[in-house]
Amino acid sequence: MVGSAHRTTIQRTHGDEMLELTHISKGYANGDEVVDVLRDISLRIEAAQTVSVVGPSGSGKSTLLNLIGGLDRPDAGTIKLDGQNLAALADDELAAVRNRKVGFVFQLHHLLPQCTVLENVLLPTLAGPVSKQQRQSFEQRAEMLLEKVRLTDKRDSFPGQLSGGQRQRVALIRALICRPRIVLADEPTGSLDAEAAEQIADLLISLNQTEKTTLIVATHATDLAAKMQRRFRLDHKKLTPMS
Repeated sequence: MVGSAHRTTIQRTHGDEMLELTHISKGYANGDEVVDVLRDISLRIEAAQTVSVVGPSGSGKSTLLNLIGGLDRPDAGTIKLDGQNLAALADDELAAVRNRKVGFVFQLHHLLPQCTVLENVLLPTLAGPVSKQQRQSFEQRAEMLLEKVRLTDKRDSFPGQLSGGQRQRVALIRALICRPRIVLADEPTGSLDAEAAEQIADLLISLNQTEKTTLIVATHATDLAAKMQRRFRLDHKKLTPMS
């Protein structure tokens, strides 16, 4: 596993940005008023980079991830994923992009209790029609990912039979099953004890390196944030880089 020494300087090459936020603003109605959550945020992230966003509760970290992942739309500005403006897509087009290119990991694992570990991992693959060959490919990938996170022996277990750390490992590889371009992790270690949190943090980094998937983590955990290549602080509606 890889520790905090993973944070390195990335050599940037023109044109390899896979995510670009330009002058993003977002607010929510509160009675007759609109309360700003994010204001004029711009950010470029390159393929396979790891990024952390830290900030106090209520600062808008989850809102930012929801906008990037296409779960919500900005009030102003553009979000481009692989050059495609998400804000300009119809709802069905946006849903298709989410399914193909975005993986989500949340503080609560959101595993279906009536499904086995393997069935939970394969859930995102059920969003559209697939051929028999594609189905076999997904199943082989699921088995490979389970082996990577040392859960092969739990493939037929149910979530209630797993520890908190094991459930979060299942949630993580479920996010990776469709080979997303970007994984968005919202407080992925927030509900875990210190040992399990450290294991998930190192697993996030390890899978980023092997899967070459861009990773953005919103977290209160400074040790998890420190493992990322780029770190930002979100506070007072603004996103600022951290040294």
